Amino acid sequence: MFERYSVEVPSSDEDWMKLAYNAAVDAFNAGEVPVGAVIIRRNHPLAVTRNDVIGSGSVLGHCELNAIRLATSIVGDWRLNDCTLYVTKEPCPMCSGACVMSRMGRVVFAVADGKMGCLGGCGCDLSTHAGFNHSFPCASGILEQPCRELLQKFFQMRRAGENPPGHP
Repeated sequence: MFERYSVEVPSSDEDWMKLAYNAAVDAFNAGEVPVGAVIIRRNHPLAVTRNDVIGSGSVLGHCELNAIRLATSIVGDWRLNDCTLYVTKEPCPMCSGACVMSRMGRVVFAVADGKMGCLGGCGCDLSTHAGFNHSFPCASGILEQPCRELLQKFFQMRRAGENPPGHP
């Protein structure tokens, strides 16, 4: 239903977001909320993940947490200061907090979330919270339209009583 992007050698924010989008398409096809994430370090991918809340049966199956878990195991350290997280939807409070706690170097997201986004979308920005001992720059709007369309199609199908592909 949704075409995946072809990316030869990713080198820009848009290229990395295309890989996150591809992971979101995989989530859609698995019946999960279509959000994908990529963590890079020194222009090399450490993690490409998708939401897996339904499949794992755990609220901790958000793609950002999956990516952070994988990246920290590869790096061998819980600190990701020199890494960038690309994610197709603005991180929720839990995932934004995980970015703070993992000392993420930078976060780039496609679609702002006015209800649950905690990097500015809902009025709360954990990336610059004065009381925390870590802050990080954020960028948004990269590939916003295709990422938004994917999310909207998923929830339109759910509201209409249709199951996305792969959903029980």
